[in-house]
Amino acid sequence: MSLVINHNMMAMNAARNLSQSYDRLNVSTRRLSSGLRVDTAADDAAGLAIRELMKADITTMNQGIRNANDAISMVQTADGALQVIDEKLIRMKELAEQASTGTYNSDQRLMIESEYQAMASEITRIATATDFNGIHLLDGHLSGTHVGDAMHPSGALKIHFGTGNESSEDYYFIEIGGATASHLGLGNASAEGAGYSISTQEGAQQALDAINQAIISKDKIRAALGALQNRLENTITNLSIQAENLQAAESRISDVDVASEMTEFVRNQILTQSAVAMLAQANSLPRLALQLIGGG
Repeated sequence: MSLVINHNMMAMNAARNLSQSYDRLNVSTRRLSSGLRVDTAADDAAGLAIRELMKADITTMNQGIRNANDAISMVQTADGALQVIDEKLIRMKELAEQASTGTYNSDQRLMIESEYQAMASEITRIATATDFNGIHLLDGHLSGTHVGDAMHPSGALKIHFGTGNESSEDYYFIEIGGATASHLGLGNASAEGAGYSISTQEGAQQALDAINQAIISKDKIRAALGALQNRLENTITNLSIQAENLQAAESRISDVDVASEMTEFVRNQILTQSAVAMLAQANSLPRLALQLIGGG
């Protein structure tokens, strides 16, 4: 290479290498400080697109877990109310048994009847008053197969927990039968049937079977709620596993391997320092021409 003054090619080459090493050092510093291998689209365009889709699914799954937990709380609210109703039904059957015997007169049966009807009214009150976040659970609004509007749910309640909208994968419906006294066929609020009144010995005897059927109807609702709670808990477990594994995959794309990146950082740091030193040397080489000129 000729010794020239106007164009110091060695300095230009050293400057180019310094710029490249410094840029790589900047990237390593950014990755190590942020903890992200993919921080901008330039780092890995395809990886960034995949990562963002994964992050959306992870966030959605976590919300789905919260949705399912809310549904469990709702189911437990309904089951707790039915447990109280169960106590009332047992007392009503006890009263019907008491009124069925011939050792009581009509006036005494009327007193027993008064408590019987009070228990029926309390069952209706509990069923009507039991709600979760403004959604009435036991008054019959959640029975059936049709979904109501958001303000006044009517029919089966849709619980959504998946990342899409496929019924077999992402949601199912909660259906809860009515548990008021009229739904159970007991008390004055119901149609005149076997459980209507225990004011007579014959009526009390007939009420025993009606109350027994009411207890069975109530137990069917509780059994369905218990099965639903188990299903929701399994859904939560499955979603948690999916979210965890998807998070691991997203981490492999997005997060920096600190050990590997630190090795790259040290390499780029040494190359940068070396390029700086060589640039200083290259900048001093044209001075040799001055020696030749001065010697002439």
